[in-house]
Amino acid sequence: MTYVAQERPRIGWVGAGRMGFRLAARLLDAGHDVAVYNRTRSKAEPLAERGATLVDRPADLSDRDVVFTMVSASPDLEAVTTGPGGVLTSPDAAPGVLIDSSTVSTRMSALIRSASAARGTDFLAAPVSGNPKVIAGGKLTVAVSGSREVFGRVEPLLALLGRGVTYVGEGEAARLVKIAHNVFLGVVTQSLAEITVLAEKGGVSRAAFLEFLNDSVLGSDYTRYKSPALVNLDFTPTFTMPLLRKDLDLGMSVARELEVPMPLAAATAQLVAGHVEEDFATLILEQARNSGITLTSQNVPVDDGLPPQA
Repeated sequence: MTYVAQERPRIGWVGAGRMGFRLAARLLDAGHDVAVYNRTRSKAEPLAERGATLVDRPADLSDRDVVFTMVSASPDLEAVTTGPGGVLTSPDAAPGVLIDSSTVSTRMSALIRSASAARGTDFLAAPVSGNPKVIAGGKLTVAVSGSREVFGRVEPLLALLGRGVTYVGEGEAARLVKIAHNVFLGVVTQSLAEITVLAEKGGVSRAAFLEFLNDSVLGSDYTRYKSPALVNLDFTPTFTMPLLRKDLDLGMSVARELEVPMPLAAATAQLVAGHVEEDFATLILEQARNSGITLTSQNVPVDDGLPPQA
């Protein structure tokens, strides 16, 4: 089944977790026909209230023009695509385009690309950068790899997800881009934790230090929207330690294959552990413990630079 660009393609969405739920909602809000599968059906039910059709298996999305997948790890992607009841397993139909926005290994991505081709389905790797509040603020970014011609056909859909969509090359190039991005995420967050604890132990409040940093040339959207967690120790998860550890492991694996030394990433990977259910900003708690101090919430308002989450 070849997807021909049209104004309102029929969309399938697999994975309604913290990120997938909000991205599917953006497509619904733009007026698209979206059918959704999520392993825990109840988590997707609020999308039905916004107009989505809920299905019982990924295979029930096989007749859709475009199917997005957004799952946690490589085995999950394999399960929802080529596993029993997967979106590529229906004997009667296959999606026109399969777009995967998970963060998975280049090896798994290549396997799913091959399986898609065998069914006549075009495949794009399209991992994203952001968290639920970033999505709400319209600031999500997407890296895409695969056929440039296929990318051109679905770019209007991808543009609905956030502020920036970048075509980065053929094959699995987008996987490498996202893995490198998330390695940097880990390294910069550990560094941010270190310098913030350094300032705190020297008598400077975290709020004051981060206000200065965010207003300097070194400040960024990222340091600003992570500041409330570091100041007030609110670790409501946007991205957890296990997910960060997975991505650092992927980065180190690629680095070994390409023979690129990454000493900072390797050191950071050794520090990412524990706090399974909380946001990975809990790196600051471990840094404080290793520095001989105990942090408490400063209970002050801190602007994260993003609009309120709907």
